[in-house]
This record gives sequence, C-alpha cells and structure tokens, in this order.
Amino acid sequence: MRKFSGLKWSAVALLRAAQDALEQDKTEQPPSSRPFFYGGQAVIEGVMMRGQYNAAIAVRHPSGAIVTKEVPLNAALYRGRMAKLPFVRGLVMLWDSLVLGTSALMWSADVALEEEEEVEFSLQGVAGYGLVIFSLAMGIGLFVAIPAAASAAFREVSGVDNRFVADAVEGAIKLGMLIGYIWLIGHMNDVKRLFGYHGAEHKTINAYEGGAELTPEAVKEFPIEHPRCGTAFLLTLVVLSVVIHMFTGRPDNVILLVLMRVGLIFPIAGLAYETIRFTAKHQDNPIIKVIVKPNLMLQHLTTREPDQKMIEVGIQSLKRVLAAEQAGVALKEAVVTGAPVSQATD
Repeated sequence: MRKFSGLKWSAVALLRAAQDALEQDKTEQPPSSRPFFYGGQAVIEGVMMRGQYNAAIAVRHPSGAIVTKEVPLNAALYRGRMAKLPFVRGLVMLWDSLVLGTSALMWSADVALEEEEEVEFSLQGVAGYGLVIFSLAMGIGLFVAIPAAASAAFREVSGVDNRFVADAVEGAIKLGMLIGYIWLIGHMNDVKRLFGYHGAEHKTINAYEGGAELTPEAVKEFPIEHPRCGTAFLLTLVVLSVVIHMFTGRPDNVILLVLMRVGLIFPIAGLAYETIRFTAKHQDNPIIKVIVKPNLMLQHLTTREPDQKMIEVGIQSLKRVLAAEQAGVALKEAVVTGAPVSQATD
C-alpha cells in the first residue's frame, strides 16, 4: 500500500472530508416533491460520488482503464435519527466523511500506483484510525491552536489590552492561514490534479442537474463552481468562530485560551453545517447570493479546469452510483476494472 506524504495528504484528507460532509446535504433523503441531489469529492486520480444508498469511487489506472469501487453507505447514519438532529448531524457526518474520505484517498492512491490487488478499502486497526485522528488533530492545531496562541502573543507584545482587537487578529490569522494553505498546496503537481478532479466532479453534477447528457463533450460546457460545494464550510467556520469568540470571553492564560478554542470548534462546526444547509436551500434569495459570494470565490482555489480524461472519470463514478441506486438498496462492496476509455463501450 502506498505510504503517501503524511503532512500533505493528511491535511488534504481533512480538507476533502470537510467538503464532503457538507455535500451530505446532497445525499439525504429529500421529500418526494424534490429531486434527489447527488454529491461527491475528488480523490487521487479520481472522483467519489455519493447517492442515497451507495458511493462509487472511480480512479484512472496507469493502463488507462477506469477502476471503479462501489461501497454501501451506513443506512442508520445517513437516513436514521442522527441525520435529522440539528447541529449533532453535522459533527457525525464530518467524522464519517473523514473516515470514508481517507479510505477513498488511500484506495485511490494505491490504484493509481498499480497496487489495486493489495488494497483493503476500509481503515483497519490503530494505524488506520490513527491517520484519521492525526488528520483531525493537525487541522485543529493549524487552524485553531496556532492562531489563538499567535493572537495571545500579539496582545502581549503590542500592549493592546483589548480582547476584541485580539479576537479580530486571531480571525485574520486563521483566515490568512486557511487561504494561504489552500493556495500553497494548490501549486503542488499532484494536488493540482486532485483539484482538477474536484472540477470534474462539479461539472458532472452540474450537467446531471441541468438535464444534460452525461458525455465529456456536454459536461465540459458546465460551470466549474457549484453552489453546494463543501468548500464553503471552511470559510463559514472561520467567520462564525470570529463572531462567537467575541462573546465567549478570552482568558489571559494562553493554555486556557487554546483549550477553550479547541472545545468550541465542535459546536461551531455544527453551526457552520446548519448555516450551509440553510444557504443551500435558499440560494435563489438575493441576500443569500451576496452572502455566499465569497464561498464561490474560494472555490477558484480548490478547483482546476479538468481535462477530458478527468471528466470521463467523474462521469463513470456518477453513472455507477445512478446504476446502483436503481436497486433502491445498499449493494455489497465491488471492484470493477474497465477497459481503457479508447476501447470501452458505454
């Protein structure tokens, strides 16, 4: 199994999981009067799409073939009571997406390196879940603990004894680190390709929801942005944390400050999830359009214009989900290796 770079790919796993958790709103059971919304995320050389009962991961093998894995979703989690509890559901979905997303990244990385036969999709034992916990801890450390400690140092050095100023500085550092981190990793060649597959996922979903035929020629004409993209979660989380921190007090002791910030990240994450759900359901409102504009702008950092082969993978992933969903139940895990696209028939 591929041992991919810990810091980079653990952080990418957290970023993709945060996005996928928000796109769970596409996969919850809607009322019969509303169309079903599919969603997904990019993986290494591929795309994972999610439906009501199943997820499908399609990955481009070095041979040119598209290898597809179908995975049943947790019915109790996605359609049970937990999926209906405000605030709590966001945290549950985020954790599940982190586990599933990390598994998909690991599996796709091995397929891309021609090691498919050695891959076990699910995370196993201490090592597997250790990677998930490490990803979460690193994200909290980078975007919660460091900004809090830095703002405390600023307050001490500058002599500005105003907690609202310190909170504003903390928020600015957090936002700067988030945008800077995404911009920085976006210049790495393999992450550029990951973001290209993110663009392919968006275009494929946009084409499907627009009623277009799922062909590369048709899909490539659709926008690279998507109003329900989970990237919005990250920016919303930062903005909400700045506002809420202004009303929760600020201990002078830096250790207590960091512990308070870490403790608040989970309820704030739940609130951010509900905020995105609300804006996604009211995206035609003129005021909501103005509010979500920064979220759409941030997508330009997390997407790249996909090439035709990337779009083919996105289409294959969605088609697999659509075919599996016709059964109306969760299927067993299955791996399908297709012929190279130049030889394949639909």
